[in-house]
Amino acid sequence: MQRLRCIFWLGLKEMMSLRRDWVMMALLAWSFTLAPVMEATGVASSVNNASIAFADEDDSPLSRALAAAFFPPEFQPVVQIVPGTGAAAMDAGRFLFVVAVPPGFEKDVRAGRAPEVQVLIDATAMEQAGIGASYIANILSAEIRRFAIGADLVDPPPVDLVLRSAFNPNRDAVRFAGIVALIGQIMWLTTILTGAAMIREREHGTIEHLLAMPLAPFDIAVAKIWANAAVVLVAGWLSLTFILQGSLGITVAGSKALFLLGTAFFLFTATALGVFLATLARSMAQFALLVMLTVLPMLMLSGGQTPVEGQPAWLQAGTLILPSRHYMSASQSIVFKGAGVETVWPEFLWMALLGTALLATSLLLFRRSVAQER
Repeated sequence: MQRLRCIFWLGLKEMMSLRRDWVMMALLAWSFTLAPVMEATGVASSVNNASIAFADEDDSPLSRALAAAFFPPEFQPVVQIVPGTGAAAMDAGRFLFVVAVPPGFEKDVRAGRAPEVQVLIDATAMEQAGIGASYIANILSAEIRRFAIGADLVDPPPVDLVLRSAFNPNRDAVRFAGIVALIGQIMWLTTILTGAAMIREREHGTIEHLLAMPLAPFDIAVAKIWANAAVVLVAGWLSLTFILQGSLGITVAGSKALFLLGTAFFLFTATALGVFLATLARSMAQFALLVMLTVLPMLMLSGGQTPVEGQPAWLQAGTLILPSRHYMSASQSIVFKGAGVETVWPEFLWMALLGTALLATSLLLFRRSVAQER
């Protein structure tokens, strides 16, 4: 009991040290407030609010139907412009896309010919331009096909495909990106805070004062682990409640308590990783380089940016030892699919086992580091 009290008060001391570190406090506030919002809304993986103009030289029912087929939020209201002025309007930055319908377009379609529609794209907005070109081609093709079927020019398709998007029916990119951004910030901050606390003790010379007390290396390491994990857990809960749900309107299909439980399992693993990296590094600069070499690949291979199934087979097997993969899988199942503990318990078990192994290795290295300090 006396040892637990020492670990508890040592952890409170760690929180007080963090409170006086204004740089870390600013990083913590930024990471759980503005960073998820900017990543969710600022990085577009789909067309959103794109400006589009129509130069309609045909002025037929079909050409007017084509112009009316573009809706918000993907596109702004279509602006009709004078034919031949599209390139100048794009040079002036007024439009991202300009669609030019040639004269006699509907007549050519009725005659069974294959008339061309010109689409001008401002390719300086590379991501929006590439995705938007596919959007426009699909919309125009679908509308022309619908017109041809209604005019008895072609037979309707033998099979009518009805697409239903599971777990995200509106294909809301903000909802997905917001949760992935929060998970990424939790990964970064947990490792950085715990490791930086260890490095700070060494650089400020306070590690010597701790070693003079009746404390074991286990007590020092565990105190830093629980204190920093508690700070990130509370910050993550506040960000999920007030930033993602309150500000961005993101809904959580499953249990928020279960998501926080999974976060606690991951924090145990990530803080142990922070202690491990801090024992290897001799300065804050070395620690920062080690974080870049470990946490960044963990984020890239976790399944948040690209599906794990899309990675090479040998790499998929290697990601099983990454706690970030199991945390991302469990979090997405809970938040998007409404999964319960009966579904995600294997991921929780994997994180617990990986965290225990990391903690044991970290304590071994930390004891050696403490012996050298003495």
